[in-house]
Amino acid sequence: MDKKEQLQTLYRYLKKEYPDAHTFLDYTTPFHLLIAVILSAQTTDDQVNRVTPALFARYRTPSELAAADRGTVESLVFSTGFYRMKTRNIIAAAQTVASVFGGTVPEEMHDLLKIPGVGRKSANVVRAHCFGKPAIIVDTHFSRVVQRLGLTEESAPRKIEKEIARIADPGIWTDLSMVINVHGRKRCFAKKPDCEGCSVRLLCPFYGPFYESSPGFVSGDN
Repeated sequence: MDKKEQLQTLYRYLKKEYPDAHTFLDYTTPFHLLIAVILSAQTTDDQVNRVTPALFARYRTPSELAAADRGTVESLVFSTGFYRMKTRNIIAAAQTVASVFGGTVPEEMHDLLKIPGVGRKSANVVRAHCFGKPAIIVDTHFSRVVQRLGLTEESAPRKIEKEIARIADPGIWTDLSMVINVHGRKRCFAKKPDCEGCSVRLLCPFYGPFYESSPGFVSGDN
């Protein structure tokens, strides 16, 4: 089985296991998701979801956040960690969206990357979930799973994105990203992964010598 076939099989199994996989960040507008994904660095999505309702109730538009008092914003996002840096980034992001893009979050990658605090992963999250653009979203969960499965030997997110995009049909990029992300959260933990409970373990070199001795794996499309 080559990597492309392996990836298709992986997607088929994981899509059955996680049919409703989607972003864990709560949002109602592209601007909300943009700010939420900036805040999600080095913290959990749950923690971001706890602070964004109050943040967006106070600052409803890019222009309002762009003019916000820094200390007030810091107090609202404090619990997400690195709150001073994140405050600088989200205010600067709001200023850029307001002044450069007329208050509308742009769709194109090269425009999104002009926004402070936004890298390719954040841009791909916004492009995929707000604008329906095919996107390989490389976060720590995605990286860990595709590396363990032997789908890439790369460690740099941009190189992982490029390699997986090369072997995956663009029509499944976003969905593939989400089911792999959820699998990393629910099964393929960084420490003590749940290999025995994993539906794709026989595709996985990380599972190694347990291949033939494992009783629970169901092959095919059953």
